[in-house]
Amino acid sequence: MKFKASQIAEVLEGRVVGNPEAEVSKLSKIEEGEKESLSFLSNPKYTPYIYKTKATIVIVNETFEPEKEVSCTMIKVADAYKSFSKLLAFYNEVKMNKEGREEPHFIGENVTIGENIYLGAFAYIGNNVTIGDNVKIYPNAYIGDNVTIGDNSTVFTGGIINSESVIGNECTIHSGATIGADGFGFAPNGNGEYDKIPQIGNVIIEDKVDVGAATTIDRATLGSTIIRKGVKLDNQIQIAHNVEIGENTVIAAQTGIAGSSKIGKNCMIGGQVGIAGHLIIGDNVKIQAQAGIGRNVKDNEVLQGSPALPYGEYNKSYVHFKNLSKLVSKIDQLEKEIKALKDK
Repeated sequence: MKFKASQIAEVLEGRVVGNPEAEVSKLSKIEEGEKESLSFLSNPKYTPYIYKTKATIVIVNETFEPEKEVSCTMIKVADAYKSFSKLLAFYNEVKMNKEGREEPHFIGENVTIGENIYLGAFAYIGNNVTIGDNVKIYPNAYIGDNVTIGDNSTVFTGGIINSESVIGNECTIHSGATIGADGFGFAPNGNGEYDKIPQIGNVIIEDKVDVGAATTIDRATLGSTIIRKGVKLDNQIQIAHNVEIGENTVIAAQTGIAGSSKIGKNCMIGGQVGIAGHLIIGDNVKIQAQAGIGRNVKDNEVLQGSPALPYGEYNKSYVHFKNLSKLVSKIDQLEKEIKALKDK
């Protein structure tokens, strides 16, 4: 699909400097611009590239005045970065605008499917499933029995939603994510082995939740594992059985949350954080990458380290951590001097 500079300028409420009939069909970074591509310039350090880019159209700030001739058509806007972001969203919407049902696919019994659905090839939909309007289920996705998926949600290729799970409106389940696998429930028996504890609960994901690629959210032993509205989960996160994550909390990759812990609202959790089981993490908590949380955390705390310390306290301590070898040498020297004084 091609767009003219005049059309783009109209969408962005900008003005064209150059050829209004110039056409583009793809997006690019300004330093990697190609013919028929659209780029942008907002950071001054990239200014030299506008004089040599091969991009056909470049979005620039209204205040930008070239110091020499440029070969591209420019679209001047109030904020080039925001305008380009707006175009990225529009481009992604067009790109993802799939419709219809590809063959082959499987649909079980007593399934309710809304309007304007996309069902990719080799997708599987089990029995007693309810799917809302404008839902997109990409090839090789699996939807188990008794699952509910709300309006405008997307399950990308290879996404797995196991039985009894509830997915809200405007959710995105990325490739390879697994929702509703068994929780890690085993009990030791008298033979030194472990017996499986049946996991008969489910997973509830509320509206506008984003679940990253290869992230796993386990079903509850009893009751529900709950991901509240607006939560954003990065790739490769492990969320165990009966965990609850509060509204608008964001969690970075490779974090693991053990069973029955409760995370508050508006928290920010860095990558590779480990949170032990049966803990309560308050609202507005910030946890730095690779921290280890083994205690309850109050509202508004900022933590770092393993075991985690208050952020300011950790930074003060770290000054000493990196000087430990020098401190040990000084202590050794002081001990020698004290011993020498005692021996006199």
